[in-house]
Amino acid sequence: MNQDCSYNELYPLQVLDDSMEPEFPEKCIIVVEPSEVCATGAYVVAETHGERWFRQFISEGQGGKRLVALKAGYPEMALVDGEYKILGVVVQRNVGRKIKHYHPYVPGGIPPKSIELN
Repeated sequence: MNQDCSYNELYPLQVLDDSMEPEFPEKCIIVVEPSEVCATGAYVVAETHGERWFRQFISEGQGGKRLVALKAGYPEMALVDGEYKILGVVVQRNVGRKIKHYHPYVPGGIPPKSIELN
C-alpha cells in the first residue's frame, strides 16, 4: 500500500511584510506544521475569503475568534465558523542563525526556547 504522507511534512515560508514584527521580522523564515488545530495565541497560516494570512489566532470562547497582526496599524480579521480554515501552525522561526521554537497546541503557549547556531 502506497500512502502519501507529505501533507504532514513541515514546510518553510518567508515573511514578506512587517505586519508580524517585532516577533517575525520581514524576510525571516517560518516553519509551518500542517494542522487545523491550534490554541489561542498560536501563530498560524489561515485562509479566509480566498486569501491566506500569517497572523496570531485569538479565540475568546463562545465563537469570538480572530486573526491579529502583531504590529499596530494592521486591521484584525473576525473569523466566522465555516468561513475560514487553519492551514498550519508556526513551530519555528529562523532569523539569521537564531532559531526560536513555538508550541502551538498548548493554551496560552509554552514560552518558546531560543537557540543560536554557530
